[in-house]
Amino acid sequence: MSRPLLVLTHEAPALSDANRLSLAAELINSVEGPDDEDWTQAWADELKRRGEAADQRGDRGSPWPEVRERLRKRLSEA
Repeated sequence: MSRPLLVLTHEAPALSDANRLSLAAELINSVEGPDDEDWTQAWADELKRRGEAADQRGDRGSPWPEVRERLRKRLSEA
């Protein structure tokens, strides 16, 4: 592992949640290549459809902290 990567790996966890998510998005975008506008629109349409379906069911979902904790527990059991 290169020195810059070691420094980043060590310092990144100290960032705020928003900054870590922003960094993660930037890193992912740096290796994904150019945007595919058709795919982006299709995914936006699918998200809208799913959101409307959830609203019709009255499904408000779970707060992120609860979901995160369930995922952590599930992953620690694997």
